[in-house]
This record gives sequence, C-alpha cells and structure tokens, in this order.
Amino acid sequence: MEESKTKKNKISIAGTGYVGLCTAVGFALKDYQVIASTHETEKVKLINEGIPPFHEPRLTEALRKVVKNGHLKCVLDLKKAIMETNVSFITTGTPSKADGRIDLRLVKKASKEIGLALKHKKSYHLVVVKSTVTPGVTQNIVKPIIEKHSKKLCGKDFGLCMNPEFLREGTALDDTLNPDRIVIGEYDKKSGNLLEKLYREFYRDQEVPILRMNLVTAELVKYASNAFLATRLSFINQIANICERISGADVKKVALGMGFDKRIGPYYLNAGLGYGGSCLPKDVKALISFCKEIGYVPHLIKVVEEVNNNQANRAIEFAENALGKLANKKIAILGLAFKPDTDDIREAVSLKIIKRLLDKKSKVVAYDPVAMENVKNAIGERIGYATSAIECIKDADCCIIVTEWNEFKKLKPKDFVENMRRPVIIDGRRLYDPIEFSSKTKYFAIGLGK
Repeated sequence: MEESKTKKNKISIAGTGYVGLCTAVGFALKDYQVIASTHETEKVKLINEGIPPFHEPRLTEALRKVVKNGHLKCVLDLKKAIMETNVSFITTGTPSKADGRIDLRLVKKASKEIGLALKHKKSYHLVVVKSTVTPGVTQNIVKPIIEKHSKKLCGKDFGLCMNPEFLREGTALDDTLNPDRIVIGEYDKKSGNLLEKLYREFYRDQEVPILRMNLVTAELVKYASNAFLATRLSFINQIANICERISGADVKKVALGMGFDKRIGPYYLNAGLGYGGSCLPKDVKALISFCKEIGYVPHLIKVVEEVNNNQANRAIEFAENALGKLANKKIAILGLAFKPDTDDIREAVSLKIIKRLLDKKSKVVAYDPVAMENVKNAIGERIGYATSAIECIKDADCCIIVTEWNEFKKLKPKDFVENMRRPVIIDGRRLYDPIEFSSKTKYFAIGLGK
C-alpha cells in the first residue's frame, strides 16, 4: 500500500453511475491505473469505447482520453478488479424504498464480492465506502459482510473508510477534480492515513481541506449537508409564496438582498417549482426515516420535504388561474431533466407536473434538450414530444418553464405570441424579465407579486 515516487496506488471502483464513473475518470486523469466494475454488460461495452452511459458535461472527452491511454478500463468481474488493485471504492446506488429508507442491496452485494476477493489476497487492501449510507452502515453492515466472506479482520488485514461524495450532476467531473473539501471517516488511524495520503497525492497542487473523523460522523456529514441545501431551497420557496401575495414583491430581489449577507451567501436561493434529482429528495427522506429509527422527530426537515412536495402545485394553480379548467387544454412543458446539464429525471418536478396535468385531462407536449428518451422510457406515449422549444409551444394554451436550460433563456415574448394559441407563460424558474414579458404575454412567475 505504500506509495513510492514511481508507483501509484491502483484503484478499483464498484459502480459506474455518476459518482463511480466520475471518480474513476478523475483518478485516471491523474495517471492512476483504474478498473471500474459494473454488472451491466452494455455499460462495460460503452465505457470501454469511451462513451459515458449518461449525459454529463466534459465527461465524454475525459473518458475517451483515459480509455485511449490505458489508464481506465471497465470489467464485469469486481473480484478480478480487487485482485489487481490495492484501494477499492464502493460507489453503488442506494435508492429509496417506499418508506424512505435506503435500499442497501447493491452496497451489500459489492461488500460481499470484495470480501470474496480479499479471501484470496495476501496483501493489505483499503476499502472506501463512497455510497451515501445512513450512520452505522459502514461499521455495522459493510465491515461484517467483508469480514465474513474474506475470513479476515478489519484493521489488521484490510482497512476501511467512509468517504462521502459531494458531486453535483452537471458539474460532477469538475467537482471531482476541484472539491471544496475531502471528508474521511476512518475505522482506524492506519486506514485514515492511507486514504489521506492518496488524496494528498491526488490534489498535490491544490489546497484542499481534508477532514478526518469517525465513520458515523462522516456518514452524517453527507445527510446534514444535503438536508441543509434542501432547507435553503424550501425556505426561499416559502418566501416566494409570500411574495406572490404582496403586490410588487419579487423573490429574486429578496434573494439578492439576502445573498450579499456574508452569513447567508447567495447559493441555493433560487426560488422555483421545487428540488428534484437523485440526492436531495432521497437523502431528506432517508434522514427522516433514520431519525424515526433512533426515536427522534426532525420537525424542520419534515417541513422542508412537505414544502417541496407542494411546490410543484404552484404551476397547476397558475394554469388554472389563467385558463380555468385544464381539460383538453394543450400545455407545453419546457424542461424535463431535474436540472440543466443532465439527463437525469429522478424525482424531477416535470414528472409531478405532467402527472397532475394528465389527471386533469390536459393535452401535454414536452421538450428537453437531452432528457427526452428517459421520459419516454418512464411514461411512454401518454404525452407528446417535440423536437424543439418552438415546436413544443406551437398552438399551446399555456407554457410551463420547468428546467432552466440556456436555450430557453433565449426565447423572446414574440416567440410565444407568434406560436401559442394563447400566450400564457408560467415561469417556474424565473428565466425572463417580468416587465418585458408581462407587457406582451399573460405572464406568471414564482415569487412575483401582482
């Protein structure tokens, strides 16, 4: 495990989602030998051809580079990858169950495979859990599984760390290469020392804070971080709802005035139709569920979730205010991904709005630059799909802006006036100038008092 000037650690990655693949590519870009592993044959084929299995800016070019120069390969057999490396990251997904708890099947499976591989490996090996898991999982589930199947002892034969990720879809590779901080939860000092040494080498030209703590505290850092970000978003959405009831009030100006306060800062103060994606909704649910298990009621966090769940209704309320009954009305949806620069539709607000519109017998047509196929796979032909924003709004009675893609920001009032049956615009992401649009269209916006 000791690293010389000429020999770097060899890295194996269990999982090739956003976290796994961006972590793998990040290490490979720094000239580490990396073996990524997934049980999906098609993913292995794509990655080894330099093609990411999902949309992420900058990733395609970087993946091609590291595959071509031989620093990264993808395999089906995780056990083989373990045998050829000395540090392994578990990055498999932990999706939500119906009751909000996280599903640990993939984490358990990876832990078992690592254990089976270590059974036949003589040298010390460091295992790093990067998957988002609730406090206690690394110590009480991952460690015993590896020990059981390897017949080895943690702290003696292998090391164990919990290293939460803080990647944002759309900037995941940049976040890998330029993190705000590295959090290391360690089973013992040897494990922590080895992982810190790896990261000191990785970020040798950068001043990245490395914070060391125990396993459960590191696990909680991730949940606390995401719950706090979700709290900021739900807070500003509540302020937006207040603004809508005050003539002349504008939540964008309120957020601007707040953001210059150094104690607050400007981040995550963009009011809208609610947060979505693979992290914030899942992690808030999981934290609430975990608190129930330990006998605590997290009142604030429960309200954060409640506010977010209700926020998508604002789009429907605006539409009904403008059109009356929505049955047989053509509603254009601009934006399907949960945020720009990704094709991820997990917990996307667009799907909530579409479901409610369909329940009201509306005719829905949607457009998104990259997420169309994912939505087609999710909801099929129950809605129409356009090939451009202009085609989407053609003859529509109402247009709802759901995702703040740059191409939507370029639309002018005349684009809506000339193409829509009725130029009713619901600006769910505050893309447009209210004065300019209100003078030429029937314009509704989150957080804008009339």
